[in-house]
Amino acid sequence: MRWPALAAALLFGAAPVSAAPVLMISVDGLRPADVIEAEKIGLSVPTLKHMMSAGAYAEGVTGVLPTLTYPSHTTLITGAAPARHGVGSNLTFDPTNVNQIGWDWYAEDIKVPTLWSAARAAGLVTANVHWPVSVGAPADYNLPQIWRTGHEDDRKLMRALATPGLLDSLQAKLGPYSQGIDESVEADENRVRFAAALIADKKPAFTTVYLASVDHNEHAFGPGSPEALATIARNDAMIGRLVAAARAAQPDLTVVVVSDHGFQTLTTDVNLIAPFIAAGLITLDADGKVKDWLAEPWIMGGTAGVVLKRLDDPALVARVAGLLAKLKADPDMAIADVLDAQAVARMGGSPMCSFLIAFRPGFEPGHDPRAAKQVPSTYQGMHGYLAAAPAMRSSLFVDGPGISRHGDLGQIDMRSIAPSVARVLGVRLGGAEAQPVF
Repeated sequence: MRWPALAAALLFGAAPVSAAPVLMISVDGLRPADVIEAEKIGLSVPTLKHMMSAGAYAEGVTGVLPTLTYPSHTTLITGAAPARHGVGSNLTFDPTNVNQIGWDWYAEDIKVPTLWSAARAAGLVTANVHWPVSVGAPADYNLPQIWRTGHEDDRKLMRALATPGLLDSLQAKLGPYSQGIDESVEADENRVRFAAALIADKKPAFTTVYLASVDHNEHAFGPGSPEALATIARNDAMIGRLVAAARAAQPDLTVVVVSDHGFQTLTTDVNLIAPFIAAGLITLDADGKVKDWLAEPWIMGGTAGVVLKRLDDPALVARVAGLLAKLKADPDMAIADVLDAQAVARMGGSPMCSFLIAFRPGFEPGHDPRAAKQVPSTYQGMHGYLAAAPAMRSSLFVDGPGISRHGDLGQIDMRSIAPSVARVLGVRLGGAEAQPVF
């Protein structure tokens, strides 16, 4: 539909048709240089390389605070920073673990319009496969991301939360759908098959698809490891299959491939919790579980927010500030910087954080209060560091008739991606904090 006709449709309330349908694929943890400089590292990624030459790409995408999956994916779908969109970390802040490691799965926690809701408001059909923070999302055909334990009961949970009847109808043709907790390459390939079938059948104007395996293997083996690079190559191949199937159903499709953050090699866990216990800010019971708290770290990969029980207590603020100053002065704590609430707000972080602790590259806050001050990390790679760090830059590759610019877009702001997609779709996205770039 041409732009004047689309504008008239919106003005007079007619059901609009998208300027171009969009397939938005996220490859969690994909570093831009691993594609842009693939030849230097012997990596074959023909699908993404074709998108670079035929369409547009970013040298790097500057992300949000923190550079974690759930806040970043919510920015990718809204164009807003966590301070406004409301998803401040991967895990909900849960000082006594009553939620049993509950991730921020629920779209109702998003406080600003999403691309799904904007498309729905314009009368467009939408679909989603496994995008973070998508339980209850306003997508017409929704296979949300959710898990609890990986037990077979999780399949019942998924069926209950997906669009009624959708999972059963797809599984009748394709076999079992992968468990949400499964982040293997094989699970991603399974979800791509479901996405391809969904697009072929429903022909949605806007589809989101999330792939987890690159991030999973960068954590397990380290960024740039042979295992991580092999996973990127397999992701490129599955994206190629998905795009081919989608374009067979929708020849005018615009494809947007994004990632949420970069990656940093990791060596060491630092015990950040023990000093809070020693300072009387966290109280444990006889079983070593948190009984009460005044201030507690909210661990975010390479950073940690500090949440206070009483935000309006200046004595508590001063007490925590004093502790953090001492910790920063201790070189064994590996703290690069401590941000106060005003600095967190300027960087678009969650208003729940009265402070934010940024760790040096290679270090992260650990979860075990009984551990030594420093212990070797279980993971070999991590993200969550401050977005200004070059290693945290994420990716954008886009190709299709809906884009307005081609070639190298340079370094862009993550918040500009959602309004760019909205422009291609021909919909209004209220709440976006940046202008379109493609």
